[in-house]
Amino acid sequence: MQILTLFVVALVALEHVGIAALEMFAQPDVQANAFDMPVNFVKTKEAQTALSNQGIYNGMFGVLIMMMILFFTGSTLKIILILMLLYIIVVAVYGAFTATKKILYLQGLPALIALIFVIIFYH
Repeated sequence: MQILTLFVVALVALEHVGIAALEMFAQPDVQANAFDMPVNFVKTKEAQTALSNQGIYNGMFGVLIMMMILFFTGSTLKIILILMLLYIIVVAVYGAFTATKKILYLQGLPALIALIFVIIFYH
């Protein structure tokens, strides 16, 4: 079950890399649809700058999670993963209140499932 747990966590990490790509490189129409924003707003330079900034955070966080899986084991990894997954859940809850409720389901739910797996199955 530990390998399955790490696989689930890695999927959460890959999701964040994918979100980063969407935020940084997708066309404004795609971004507007994904983030429930008006397309005219998303096309502005300020919105594109903000999305790129958010994207680099998401991308680096996804890479960081994958690096932690590669470089740490045991109780150290378990604590790191719990903290990182809790971070994602808190950010998703905040995003659900301030941006779109989709964030809670698309980012928060996978992180919650991964957190449950880590707590129960990772030793």
